[in-house]
Amino acid sequence: MPAPARLNRALLAALAVSGALATAWLGRWQLHRADEKIAQQHLIEQQAELPALGVADLARADAARDQGRRVVLTGRWWHKRTIYLDNRPMDGRVGFIVVTPLRLSDQRVVLVQRGWVPRNFADRQALPTLPQASDEQRVQGRLIAAPSRAYELGAAQGTSSIRQNLDPAAYAHEIGAPLLPITVLQTDADGDGLLRHWPAPDLGVSKHHGYAFQWFALCALISGLYVWFQFVRPRRAPKP
Repeated sequence: MPAPARLNRALLAALAVSGALATAWLGRWQLHRADEKIAQQHLIEQQAELPALGVADLARADAARDQGRRVVLTGRWWHKRTIYLDNRPMDGRVGFIVVTPLRLSDQRVVLVQRGWVPRNFADRQALPTLPQASDEQRVQGRLIAAPSRAYELGAAQGTSSIRQNLDPAAYAHEIGAPLLPITVLQTDADGDGLLRHWPAPDLGVSKHHGYAFQWFALCALISGLYVWFQFVRPRRAPKP
């Protein structure tokens, strides 16, 4: 075999081996990420079984460690600072997720993702009418890291009541009050008309499994094509 042909075959073999190894490594990395998400899901489930936290316990709460932990809080709604997160489906319908700051009994403020309301399609800027309770409320829920997020072009925070997403840090600056570094997902039914059919937390385990399958399939394809064109096809070609 001429030297250029041997060099080409060696280069092709190196590329094939490198491609197969790289895609196999990426597949294993996606499986590792899936295992991490499964462990995180188990931690959230374990947190949900622990006793509920109260107002005094929130000073020690951590969004990563205590995600899923039940809470029972007392405070007053800061109604005029309510935010309506747009384009949020629930039960097959499109509407708003309502997020309202809650002034706790110790005067600290925490964001509460309260529930869902349908939007007015005749007037897309119309806000739903919600009860405006001024007395102290008892709120039950569980801890989440931040309010629900949806895909958004750009990173505009905006200052209107209707928004695509809500950044807690920017919102705290906007309202002039520091927020506790956690969000409460309200779960109790208190007669305010909001739906709270919250889906189970989805940490994307199936996504990582899907990516792993794609990388392993690409690894098999690279290996199969190399074997076919370098070994099988030449042997099956008719001899001159």
